[in-house]
Amino acid sequence: MAIIVTGASGLLGSALVEALRADGQEVIRLVRRKPRAADEAFWQPAEQVVDLAALEGAEGVVHLAGASIGDRRWSEAYKRELVASRVEGTRVLVNALRELSRPPEVLVSASGVDFYGDTGDREIDESQGKGAGFLADLCEQWEGEARRAGESGIRTVQLRSGLVLSRRGGMLGRVLPIFKIGLGAPLGSGKQYWSWITVDDWARAVLHVLKNRDISGPVNLTSPSPVTNAEFTRTLGKALRRGTMPIPVPAFALSAGLGEFAREGLLPGHRILPKKLLDSGFRFTHTSLGEALSDVL
Repeated sequence: MAIIVTGASGLLGSALVEALRADGQEVIRLVRRKPRAADEAFWQPAEQVVDLAALEGAEGVVHLAGASIGDRRWSEAYKRELVASRVEGTRVLVNALRELSRPPEVLVSASGVDFYGDTGDREIDESQGKGAGFLADLCEQWEGEARRAGESGIRTVQLRSGLVLSRRGGMLGRVLPIFKIGLGAPLGSGKQYWSWITVDDWARAVLHVLKNRDISGPVNLTSPSPVTNAEFTRTLGKALRRGTMPIPVPAFALSAGLGEFAREGLLPGHRILPKKLLDSGFRFTHTSLGEALSDVL
């Protein structure tokens, strides 16, 4: 039986597909174009079209599709696109799963630690409620659509991922050129916590969640060792053997340049702990940021 993956061409999706295949799993990638390979099937959430035959009898579904949060400044139109690509896309997929005569055992759907809002320096696990802000509201709606699969007896898991470290892209990939020329600097106060996880540990954690039938609901995909933005900056500079700027980038400058994304995505603190993963026996390969960055780079 196959594992169905949406968003398989993205940073996380491609890493997961590679890990699934290395684990001996058959993978079917849902794509929004005409399939070009035997391991692809068509869906077009904007038109509410899903290849039901490809989903029938699948072992599990991992839903990662969604427009990128940090690729552009948030206009009102782009915020609507962020919502549509996550909330409406998940609704279409779950509706399709509920039509199957042989539905999957599990739906694992993406979310983010932004669900918790700005948590300051408090340590937060999955028992914490929703925070405030656009991203927190988006995560709540996104997760709510995924949970509807449970009405058909499908185990549902919501992956609240932190900052995923990969040199191939994501936040780390975008800032590497700046740090490589010695211009990396703390953002705002630098005191805000960043919860991180390496892309390899992220993919291993998703496999762990797929296989462990006792895990359901929200799961934090973060290392057990969150750090402040200032510490992240120093550690990345050290890993690259480059100095960093002593003067932080002011919060007002970030807000002026990046708008609402800076105020919600870069300046809030997320000191998030992966309680469910640890309680279920998952063991991280990387718990030290310095070791993680050296390995990733």
